[in-house]
Amino acid sequence: MLQIDLCGMKLKNPMILASGILGSYASSLNRISEHAGAVVTKSVGYEAREGYRNPAVINYAHGIINAVGLPSPGAEKFSEELRKFNRESYLIVSLYASSPEEFVSLVDFFEMADAFELNLSCPHVSRFGLTVGSDPEMVKDIVKAVKKKCDKPVFAKLSANASYIEVGKAAQEGGADGIVAINTLKGMAIDIETMAPILSNISGGVSGEAIKPVAMKCVWDLYEELSIPIIACGGATTWKDVIEFMLAGARAVQIGSALYYSHRIFYSLKESLNAYARMKNIQLEDLTGAAHKK
Repeated sequence: MLQIDLCGMKLKNPMILASGILGSYASSLNRISEHAGAVVTKSVGYEAREGYRNPAVINYAHGIINAVGLPSPGAEKFSEELRKFNRESYLIVSLYASSPEEFVSLVDFFEMADAFELNLSCPHVSRFGLTVGSDPEMVKDIVKAVKKKCDKPVFAKLSANASYIEVGKAAQEGGADGIVAINTLKGMAIDIETMAPILSNISGGVSGEAIKPVAMKCVWDLYEELSIPIIACGGATTWKDVIEFMLAGARAVQIGSALYYSHRIFYSLKESLNAYARMKNIQLEDLTGAAHKK
């Protein structure tokens, strides 16, 4: 009842570990893969990157603000780590780069990947993420170049901080197999005692339940405009959130910040989704976009 088809990948359920959450080591991915339909690695670039100094993560009432700065061990070292993945679910490798050529250069390192997610939306690192993901022509060129290089599914991860419909159409024209919407939103926090920004980078990306309505609207809009699958990402913390995102148009739903509150979240959500599907006597993938037909 929970199985879905995502670009030829038969996921055992529609839940996917979001990039940047427990995705730096195969051991962490292996723990999540037991109950997730797929896992997305932390974004990796060609060269090793240290990221920003602490404080880099803030936990607040309705979610998390982070500015970790895309820390990465580098493509070669990370590919060695991912060879330890247990393959109990599908493996999606997240890539970041500043040009089509650089994205293409990363693909060969990850023959173990079942699919690639292109980080075109990180809001707090210059030269990468949103910097390139705000330019529809650049996005189209990046996707086209990566698709020419490999025959695996390629998903473009977009930001609500950009013209996501225009960028989504450009990604589709470039040959993207699917869209991931959304990444974190720009945000910051200030300490009233020190009277200074808390994050070392001053601003960061807001995730968690607070951004769910924004992500929901983006998924809805993209479903109306595009013909390729949409993977929701942003604020899903309960099984009801997963259902809502699917009704809005998502084929699958990524879970990220919720893991900070429970490492058993995928198991809990899976059991609840099973109960819902049995009660309604439905296949979950049939819910995709159903709210548009009302």
